[in-house]
Formats: sequence, C-alpha cells, structure tokens
Amino acid sequence: MSTEQTERPEQGDDDTVTATAIYVYGIVPSDVEPEEHAEGVGNPPAEISVVRSGDIAALVSEIPIDRALGTPDDLKAHAELLDGTATVAPVLPLRFGAVLTDRNAVAEELLEGHEDELAAALEQLEGLAQFVVKGRYVERTVLQEILDENPEAAQLREQIRGQSEDATRETRMALGEIIEATIEAKRGEDTRRTIEALTSLDPMVNERQPTHEQDAVHIAVLVELDRQDELERILRELGDEWDDRVEISLLGPMAAYDFVAKSDSGEED
Repeated sequence: MSTEQTERPEQGDDDTVTATAIYVYGIVPSDVEPEEHAEGVGNPPAEISVVRSGDIAALVSEIPIDRALGTPDDLKAHAELLDGTATVAPVLPLRFGAVLTDRNAVAEELLEGHEDELAAALEQLEGLAQFVVKGRYVERTVLQEILDENPEAAQLREQIRGQSEDATRETRMALGEIIEATIEAKRGEDTRRTIEALTSLDPMVNERQPTHEQDAVHIAVLVELDRQDELERILRELGDEWDDRVEISLLGPMAAYDFVAKSDSGEED
C-alpha cells in the first residue's frame, strides 16, 4: 500500500502546501452517490466523495497526512458513514485507518484488478444488513437459578453466609468457579436458543466472544433489511420468554463487519 505524501496548495494561499492522503471507508457499487450530509473523519469532518472503477467504487475523503487518526470521533464517523450506507446500498467495510496516497492509488491499488471479486461480494450483500444481538443475564436471577440447580453451589453459599472473606477465601473461590462454569454452559444453551428462534429469517450467524462475564448471548446476524420488524418481533418474544432473566438488546442495522473478510490491504482479517 502506498505511503508517499501528496502535496496540494491550501485554498487561498498559493505559497502554502499541505501534505494530504486519501482515507478509504468502504467499497460500494459504482452508482452510489454520497448523501449531502455525509461526513468523514477529521475536525472539521471531511467531505465524502467517490472513486470509481468500472462497476465498483470506494467511499473516500481527503485528510492531512500528518493528522493522527484514532480519536473517538474518528471511530464514530467511520462507523456512522458505513452503517448509514448499509441502509441504502451494499457496502464492503474497510478496516478503520485505511489510507492511500491519492485517488489514483485508490483506483489502481484497491479497485482495479479486484473488480469482479468485489462486485460479486457486493451482489451477495444486496438488500442485507448486519445486526448484533446481545443478551445480559440479570445477576440475581441467574445466581438463584444456579443455586437452585446445583446443590454443591447452594451448600458453598451457605458456608460463606455471614463469614468474613478471609476466613472463606477457598470456599468463595470454589463457588466462583462453579458459577463461572455454569454461566458458560448456560451461555452456550441460550445462544443456541436465540439462533433457533431466528431460523425463520434464514440468517447468516457469527457467534461473538462474550464481552462481560454475565453475557448470555452475543451474536451478529446478517438478514434482509426489510425484515428488521420481524427480527425485532422475534427478539421481543424471546425477551418475554426470558423476562427478568436475560435483558436483550439489538444494535443495527449496520455494515456487514462480521461477514466481510476483505481488509484494506486485500488479505483476510
């Protein structure tokens, strides 16, 4: 990938030049036009434009080469542009921080020579969007469930009741290990139950790693965008089934991050 700098005159000052590069957000069909309000990374936010090559194109913006990327606002702008695009057109998201020398480099290094592959991937995403389903156990409920189901855990809980932490350190550790193992098993069962409930949507599913010790479900699903209402209905019904046991949340629609292997340099993530 190119790393050279491009210099251009600053508007209104022919004696001053600023080194710039092209930031790339994702790949879209060539007929996609950025929304007038679309904003990219930077402060102020950069204007979004398109670099085209045949049937595909890249969403890009110009950035100063000496500007460090990675602020929370940058990450937010990157995601918001891709997620907003995913609601109106297929998009292959690139990894945050994909930067090339100039617009010619975007066309020559990223698009040309990969057109058939990228166009086929975009066709597969037509009408689809990613959603993330997350469930978190209600702590008191799942703990009581474990104690009711596991006599050993209940016995250990009684042994530490009213005792100091120092005096019951080993007992607390043993109880903690049982709880951790049991929650892991329940997480597997409840994840399978969630995926089963979504079968009618014919989704692609990616099971994500838990981000919290009390996560019950953490999956990404790729479904038809126009079936979002059905997805929400199914999850509401599952939430009713798990009332006061698992709190379910839904994120999306968003770009198909979990289902696109293409990165900014062409290798698999």
